Amino acid sequence: MAQGNNYGQSSNGVADESPNMLVYRKMEDVIARMQDEKNGIPIRTVKSFLSKIPSVFSGSDIVQWLTKNLSIEDPAVYLCKRTMQNKARLELADYEAESLARLQRAFARKWEFIFMQAEAQAKVDKKRDKIERKILDSQERAFWDVHRPVPGCVNTTEVDIKKSSRMRNPHKTRKSVYGLQNDIRSHSPTHTPAPETKPPTEDELHQEIKHWQMQLDRHRLKMSKVAESLLAYTEQYLEYDPFLVPPDPSNPWISDDTTFWELEASKEPGQQRVKRWGFGMDEALKDPVGREQFLKFLESEFSSENLRFWLAVEDLKKRPIREVPARVQEIWQEFLAPGAPSAINLDSKSYDKTTQNVKDPGRYTFEDAQEHIYKLMKSDSYPRFIRSSAYQELLQAKKKLENTLDRRTSFEKFTRNVGRNIPIFPCHKNCTPTLRASTNLL
Repeated sequence: MAQGNNYGQSSNGVADESPNMLVYRKMEDVIARMQDEKNGIPIRTVKSFLSKIPSVFSGSDIVQWLTKNLSIEDPAVYLCKRTMQNKARLELADYEAESLARLQRAFARKWEFIFMQAEAQAKVDKKRDKIERKILDSQERAFWDVHRPVPGCVNTTEVDIKKSSRMRNPHKTRKSVYGLQNDIRSHSPTHTPAPETKPPTEDELHQEIKHWQMQLDRHRLKMSKVAESLLAYTEQYLEYDPFLVPPDPSNPWISDDTTFWELEASKEPGQQRVKRWGFGMDEALKDPVGREQFLKFLESEFSSENLRFWLAVEDLKKRPIREVPARVQEIWQEFLAPGAPSAINLDSKSYDKTTQNVKDPGRYTFEDAQEHIYKLMKSDSYPRFIRSSAYQELLQAKKKLENTLDRRTSFEKFTRNVGRNIPIFPCHKNCTPTLRASTNLL
């Protein structure tokens, strides 16, 4: 009995807070709740063939009791509630979506009840103050991040008990048969002494800090966002793929007709080409006609020097190496030198870097300046070009022209087919000249 009174206490009478005892107390609490006469697991007498077995409960009874009393469906309610809120910060991660699907399969019979609980909690949250709602959301998110961590992370609620005990008492000793204090690790035949770890030096700490800063600065995207971007890109360029959508007049990859390529290279772009300029600045610059229209628009706004500088640098990269130094000086004098006739605006960092590069000219001397100008045009000039009346009028004009040509082509095909289907009879010698002429035409 004395031993039972000291259960859960250390030798000095203080309550033992070791990891083992914490788990034992939780287990004892659950077992005590199971044995409760009113709210515990129902115990009944089972009749066998020739006898009765008193005080019996089945495994399904235990599972039902645990499901009912330990709130196992709480994660399902939390994840279901997250799906009801249209906020980017509350969007489910990939592993959370998989957990939700798994819980939905497990609680298929009572999923409607879980959904109703989540809906009721979401309505209550909407009635709260905005600041209070954010605080509660953060607290709930932190709770489930601890109790349902990301796959691959250590679950702090399921720490290895023996490992925690060893970490708490790393130099636990015991008395030998001779009354001497011996290290318990020395009696383990499989124990291998770990090498002594030296504290990191200052340089190592700086390198580690730099490494983690680089990891924090890395751009990361969810797989769901990547998939959405890929689908949007595919849908946008679907009509431009001759393998997926039959082009008009014909697919040059499977026929000998090169009319499609000739139309693509002509200086009179169709509606599809003009529409493609709006997908991005690269599409406009890649098309010679689009580049020309973009340059005309910039000239109308007295800012064509940016595009002319970008084109000059692109031309520089394709020049023979013997022509590069002279061409670098020409570009410098035209766009970057003090008092240049077509001066461009650069930030101090790009200008200083370019000034140093000009001293040793090469094909990529103006790389930093070109990148700065490209970003400037992409964020400022190009959006205004797409919204301009010149581009919109050109797009609408090409659209109307193609609609007219489509109607004309359809009418020609219709008349041609009708002409083929009309039977031709030999003309009688007594028929009129008008009827004879019309018959010959058919």
